[in-house]
Amino acid sequence: MKRYALAEITARAYLCIMKLQQASITDYASVLSFYDDVIERTPEIERYACWQKGKHPTAGGIKSYIQEGSLYLYREQDVIVGAMAVPMYQGEDYHAIDWSGNVADDEVAVIHILAVCPDKQGVGIGSEMICEAIRLAESQGMKAIRLDALATNTPAHKIYERLGFEYRGKQHLYAENTGWTDFFFFEYKDE
Repeated sequence: MKRYALAEITARAYLCIMKLQQASITDYASVLSFYDDVIERTPEIERYACWQKGKHPTAGGIKSYIQEGSLYLYREQDVIVGAMAVPMYQGEDYHAIDWSGNVADDEVAVIHILAVCPDKQGVGIGSEMICEAIRLAESQGMKAIRLDALATNTPAHKIYERLGFEYRGKQHLYAENTGWTDFFFFEYKDE
């Protein structure tokens, strides 16, 4: 019988309780439909997140997250009501930021493309998902948990800060859905 560390057992228990599941390739079409629905029906998504169908998140990006095992789904009665990617590495865009500590790229978990079904927004699912991402990263031994958001996405910034993330800096970057724009970078501070 395989033995698990207490942190791993705790993380698995939370994932079961919360109904957060790692996506598989059989979920691909449902996940695409979920993100399309979020883009179509979330009020002011253009203003705050600048998500656009086919541009961000892309079908190829979603498929890559699924294939590498970093896309997670929150389901209620077998219906996807939340999704996010939590890769256990950071990309080069994160190198220019003044982080609280220097850690290798593969020692950092990064939360990307977090979305909640418009019918379920405002009831705490997104916050719960972020907390689960933190637990998941910690259970896998990550030394830092980071994320980024458009500078215009002030509602998300408030949620991140309320959950213990600290603003660490900004970069002016190019993205297909935004062109050149400012991104704010945040890091989780375990108090």
